[in-house]
Amino acid sequence: MAVGRGKDYYSTLGVAKKARPDAIRKAYRHLARKLHPDVNPGDASAEERFKEVQEAYAVLRDEKKRRFYDRHGFYSDQAYTTGRGGPGPGAGFGFDGFDFNDMAGQGGPDLGSLFDSVFGQGRRKAPSTEKHPGEDLEYALEIGFEDAIQGAEVRLSVQRYRPCRPCRASGSSPAAPPHQCRQCGGTGKSHAAMGNMRFSVPCPRCSGTGLIRTPCPSCGGEGRVQETSTVEMRIPAGTGENSRLRLPGNGNAGIRGGPPGDLYVVAKVGSHPVFERKGFDIYIQIPITPAEAVLGAKIEVPTIDGTAFLRVPPATNSGKTFRVRGRGVTDPRSGERGDQFVRITIVVPEIPDEATKDLMRRYTARNPENPRKALLDAA
Repeated sequence: MAVGRGKDYYSTLGVAKKARPDAIRKAYRHLARKLHPDVNPGDASAEERFKEVQEAYAVLRDEKKRRFYDRHGFYSDQAYTTGRGGPGPGAGFGFDGFDFNDMAGQGGPDLGSLFDSVFGQGRRKAPSTEKHPGEDLEYALEIGFEDAIQGAEVRLSVQRYRPCRPCRASGSSPAAPPHQCRQCGGTGKSHAAMGNMRFSVPCPRCSGTGLIRTPCPSCGGEGRVQETSTVEMRIPAGTGENSRLRLPGNGNAGIRGGPPGDLYVVAKVGSHPVFERKGFDIYIQIPITPAEAVLGAKIEVPTIDGTAFLRVPPATNSGKTFRVRGRGVTDPRSGERGDQFVRITIVVPEIPDEATKDLMRRYTARNPENPRKALLDAA
């Protein structure tokens, strides 16, 4: 890349000097689409601006190159490789206030650049051609009580990254095929020497790939773009609250053709006016009359899949709970059903006529038991 003295890359892209990488990428994509030669055939000024935008983005998208540019006010491949920013103070790289270039002397080996290349590889940004897997996504889905029990087909509207179509997820501009890096001659290696030692490090111009690629203006070089898409899925019968349902390959697309992530759907199950669910069991409260409680009765009880009959024995107290086996929710893993628990509550009616009240008085006279006697004795 030619020396960028006097060139304000931030103004070229129309971003602030402290702009975040995503803002720089967004600005580049906008300008690249607007100034692309295919959009402006025969317009020399637009083509020149397109090249300037590419040059600015090539520097500012790379963390180390951007740091060099911010420090020295210009960028060139030669200066970046040697670590020399010019004749003024602070041109080399230092460590804890000590400048390795001062030790090397004018014309000597640049230890600052060498140390940064050899020992700083762990901090290098991934080459622009490297693939990365996509991220997993999580989606909270509200479903009805009955749908969770019986199962249902649903359609989700998910915002996620999908492969970029213009560049076929490669991240490279389809209008500018990759070409050999002139700095390393396509080897992807850059050599440096320190005394009798000779080091081979990844070429800083092409990030060790041997090829120079122009980022795709549609995706900014990532090989993926964000969009809202529809996902169809089946909610299994018996799905419970906070169940995580995995849809392989339906997460974010990978970077530059990497494998996609997965989509995890977290179920949020609604309530029911009659039934209460705990795991795979169903709970319900059923009222009965005093006569049914005293004499016993066969009563009809609602369940999640119809009605069932329950025999209430004589002398049943309020709060008594009965189990109806196999009337709960089906476990989607084992296929077994839970149970339904029926809690009895005695409803005392208002007695409007004296004849019925007289019957109750005679009943009390013939059955003088005090249900509170044991409590009074214990107190």
